[in-house]
Amino acid sequence: MRRPIVRTLARAAALGAAAAALPLASPAPVAADSVVVGGKLVRVADSPWVVALSSRDRFGGTRSGQFCGGVVVGRSTVLTAAHCMSKEVLGVPLRRVSDLKVIAGREDLATNAGNEISVSNVKTNPEYDASTNSGDFATLTLAEPLPESYVIRAAGAGDAAYKPGTSAAVYGWGDTTGRGNYAQSLHAADVTVLADKECQEAYPGSADGTYTPASMVCAGEIQGGRDACQGDSGGPLVARGKLIGLVSWGDGCGRAGSPGVYTRISEVVRVMKRYA
Repeated sequence: MRRPIVRTLARAAALGAAAAALPLASPAPVAADSVVVGGKLVRVADSPWVVALSSRDRFGGTRSGQFCGGVVVGRSTVLTAAHCMSKEVLGVPLRRVSDLKVIAGREDLATNAGNEISVSNVKTNPEYDASTNSGDFATLTLAEPLPESYVIRAAGAGDAAYKPGTSAAVYGWGDTTGRGNYAQSLHAADVTVLADKECQEAYPGSADGTYTPASMVCAGEIQGGRDACQGDSGGPLVARGKLIGLVSWGDGCGRAGSPGVYTRISEVVRVMKRYA
């Protein structure tokens, strides 16, 4: 069964502006150890680029209305999964969501820490294919800019951070057990970047989706255990201190032989440049 990662589960100008705000990174060491299924609590101060997407109108006041994750790639630009902006997830068309916000600097969703910033514009990737899950990203423009220190660098095509066997971490406030136990505080799980062949064998094409190496990254543990889960969609996959993926889809949470699939950030950069 296809895993919905969320709890239930005028384009050119905005994409171009976002592309300009998305810096490619040269190789750099991992900034800090990653301390989600199989994850551990982490401090948002050590990963300020992780943000929560919120709509209390659609998801209630519990956990600040969080329903998806996101990542800061420019002072006024956040990336998330395209499917997080769908009617399937929101329950209504996006245009009817009047209180969409990005919550930055808040690790515990039961507190008022950090900032809640209104989203002034949303642009879904025009190349997104919901049937295969290819190109699963959207750009959110913030009504107010965040500090430069919140911005994470993106790994471009050919970066060593995408190499199979590389240690990575996925961040979010989603289900921590695969049984509907949603996190109140930010978690991260250590995962491993896997070879494209392993994900192509796991997802050759079905109702789950189709693994496409050009636009997706495969990460997790073949034996299962550590993984993203419901509520983590759109959150960041980070390796060598750089953004390499966005939580997108998979079969179950932490199942053996069913690793997590992420939107490849180098493909996000390509699409943004194309529509600049």
